[in-house]
Amino acid sequence: MLPADGDGPGVRQRIFDFEDYGELLGLAHNSLLAGVLLGLVGGLAGVFVIRRDLPFAVHGISELSFAGGAAALLLGLNVVAGSIVGSLLAAAVIGVLGVRARDRNSVIGVVMPFGLGLGVLFLSLYQGRAANKFGLLTGQIIAVDTPRMSWLLTTSLVVLVALAVIWRPLTFASVDPEVAAARGVPVRALSLLFMLVLGLAVALCVQIVGALLVLSLLVTPAAAAARVTASTTLLPVLSVVFALVSMEGGILLALGSTVPISPYVTTISFTIYLVCRLATARRDARSPRDMRPSAPRRAATPV
Repeated sequence: MLPADGDGPGVRQRIFDFEDYGELLGLAHNSLLAGVLLGLVGGLAGVFVIRRDLPFAVHGISELSFAGGAAALLLGLNVVAGSIVGSLLAAAVIGVLGVRARDRNSVIGVVMPFGLGLGVLFLSLYQGRAANKFGLLTGQIIAVDTPRMSWLLTTSLVVLVALAVIWRPLTFASVDPEVAAARGVPVRALSLLFMLVLGLAVALCVQIVGALLVLSLLVTPAAAAARVTASTTLLPVLSVVFALVSMEGGILLALGSTVPISPYVTTISFTIYLVCRLATARRDARSPRDMRPSAPRRAATPV
């Protein structure tokens, strides 16, 4: 057994080692740009993930995105394209078969282990570098080369343009679907379209954060923002800010480490959520006291 004093510094150095940080930072411009794109996509898409109660769907889509990327890795094809195909297939299945919440959860419960099983099978057959295998699960930032950056940029633009076009009717359909349908809003078509957009967003996040922890970008920032505001304008702004801080902070910390990026992103994201939740709890605890009517003063008794 190694002595404690010889074991401790090694662990710390693997987590935080900024010896050549300046040189590494100069090589990370693609990763930082990818972080900005994922922060925008994850923050904006996450608003509707929270409004429409779809965190479980995000996890289900990520498993088939992982399977698609693993299949592409095995066949020597473009991994980003494989992840996108897997995500879109999962999103389409969930969107078509899971119209009601109960049906949707059942479909996700069936699709998710199937996708995970396929992904594990493909990775077990892959004989290449181990880093490529685990990158799909736990994320990696060193693999954002120029061709992959082009895929990420193009797909991000598609997602952002689609969200901009459907934002208002999708907000209406998410807040009150029955009234929206009565006023002619195509609620079911919007639901399916958003699932496909969500599939693209998940495929993007899987490339950097990994399939296992994609919820830290598509759920946690929006959930944190929803704790502190109900404004339809401020909610997406805060969600994007929280997602950007999580992504860029995670990338900057992971550059000086041999640990994958996902633990840093998830820790920052969870910390933001915890701070927002504690701030809300403190505000709620104060509100009843502040709003309580003060007791009337007694009239002075004449002497």
